[in-house]
Amino acid sequence: MTGTDGDVAPTRSPEVAVIGGGIVGLSTAYALREQGVPVRLYEAGLPGTGQSAGESRIFRHAHDDPRLVAFARESRGVWDEWAERFDVELVSSDGVVAIGDGALERLRVLDKVGVAAREIDAAELAQRMPLLAGYSGPAVLDESGGAIRTRTAITALTDALADAVTTAEVISIDPRADGTVEVRSVTDRAVYSKVVVCAGRETARLARSVGLSLPVRLAAHVRLTFDVKAAAPARVACLQDSSGEFGEVGVYATPLPGNSSYSVGLSETVGVRDDGTFIDPAAIRSLDERARAYVTRALPGLDPEPREFVHCWVTDLPWSEDGVAVWEAGSIFFLAGHNLFKQAPALGRALARAATGGGLAADLTPAARLGEALR
Repeated sequence: MTGTDGDVAPTRSPEVAVIGGGIVGLSTAYALREQGVPVRLYEAGLPGTGQSAGESRIFRHAHDDPRLVAFARESRGVWDEWAERFDVELVSSDGVVAIGDGALERLRVLDKVGVAAREIDAAELAQRMPLLAGYSGPAVLDESGGAIRTRTAITALTDALADAVTTAEVISIDPRADGTVEVRSVTDRAVYSKVVVCAGRETARLARSVGLSLPVRLAAHVRLTFDVKAAAPARVACLQDSSGEFGEVGVYATPLPGNSSYSVGLSETVGVRDDGTFIDPAAIRSLDERARAYVTRALPGLDPEPREFVHCWVTDLPWSEDGVAVWEAGSIFFLAGHNLFKQAPALGRALARAATGGGLAADLTPAARLGEALR
């Protein structure tokens, strides 16, 4: 069968396309499968090697917006559900320690939402974080936080989706008069009832093709992995440091499986132009050097020479570095935000509900400005 232009007519199966094979795209496709909905996921490379790259991420409940704390709590329950279903550990059980005055401010938000978190003293901090230099300032433990086993999660979801994953870059999406959407990739042309776009830095480009201008800021980020000097500790928490005690005010760090190495990054990012070129090419090297210097001062239990680097793009929204929103354009949904790995299971289910007629949750609309500190 051919179309009017002489090309082979586009196929009409399966029902929903998900564009982007990071953790949110995989979670969305899996949630659709849970509902029994035929789905195809497009990913230009290997799943989970773009903005979802790396071996470990922090699962934390702490945010400035109580709505996002509640959303994280929902997501934590799905992580546990998947861990039981896949019979693997997906979030470590050693918690997240936050130090600095900002930790106490967020503790009040956690208490308001009903998340199990508490202030801890220097002695317990040393037990929870044996790699950390001496510190006696404010410290808070998020008891059900932990290190997300990112590669394990990506592999489990990719395997579960099997042949629903298509290795292909999406070139264009085109809404049709009948309400369906045509997707053209480097390998095919197909029509879907709904399309969900969670493609990181490519999301804004695809949104422009249907007349949407998303307020996404593109930046770059680096995380370094350091080996533990001595024997791997039996227990080590994730770390968020806003204290300034060790020379930086925005640091996060997570143990890798086995606790023999630790990933450290600064929350600061490097600005880039729309075409992906650095505004200041030396800035990424500066972040690298500052992270190494921080490790020397704050984490003497680590070898100060990194053994691994992860560089990735960052796409965040103007109202918060934790902001997230979903834009609708007819039968297409566009997700944008930053720090989404921990939220992916709940985001996936919310996007799947929206794509199957259940409506988009009000808190996920752009007008809700989810992630913004409420005054």
